[in-house]
Amino acid sequence: MRYGTLGSACAALIRRDLLLTWRRRGDALNPALFALMVVALFPLALGPEPNQLMQIAAGIVFVAILLASLLALDALFRSDYEDGTLEQIVLSPHPLPVLLACRIGAHWLTTAVPLILVAPLLAEMLHLPRAVLPVLMLALAVATPLLSLLGAVCVALTVGMRRSGMLLALLVLPLYVPVLIFAAGACNAAQAGLPFLAPLLLLGAGLALALVLVPLACAAALRISIS
Repeated sequence: MRYGTLGSACAALIRRDLLLTWRRRGDALNPALFALMVVALFPLALGPEPNQLMQIAAGIVFVAILLASLLALDALFRSDYEDGTLEQIVLSPHPLPVLLACRIGAHWLTTAVPLILVAPLLAEMLHLPRAVLPVLMLALAVATPLLSLLGAVCVALTVGMRRSGMLLALLVLPLYVPVLIFAAGACNAAQAGLPFLAPLLLLGAGLALALVLVPLACAAALRISIS
């Protein structure tokens, strides 16, 4: 009965987040539009030569998606903190790490999945070889959940602060850099005809570790932030 109640609570939390995103679907598209604008600026600055853009296409796509993810990160717990929902989640009889894992998963669905869907268009704008596109999509599928999990810890630490945007960026970017290096490195290796599996496996190992540790760290950080 307890597991059934916990499952119902998790389903209700995810359903609530998806419904709120649907009601504000214009805001949910902002990260994808931001990534499109960032990628569109590079040909204007570097020139339209396909060979030049092709060499740095994977890195540009990942930087654009990383910045777009950072743009939407502060909304992970902010609205719940302001309307008191976050306190109710913390005081819930259900395990807080499980509820937070569901909250992070819903945030990934509403922010990262649109970015993954728009990634082929970004790659086409930068003349990324189509043979590298499956590696790009696989790297994004592994990297974006890791970005959401790592960012959630920093958001939980700063949710009680006003105007925490700059502090949040300073905390998050050092954690995002290794993900960027391995994800873009896998695509660059595939583009050069080299083995690309090792960086993806390292990202997968980091994701597996984060799935276990991040909800626990977020729970501890939120208890500190709202106390």
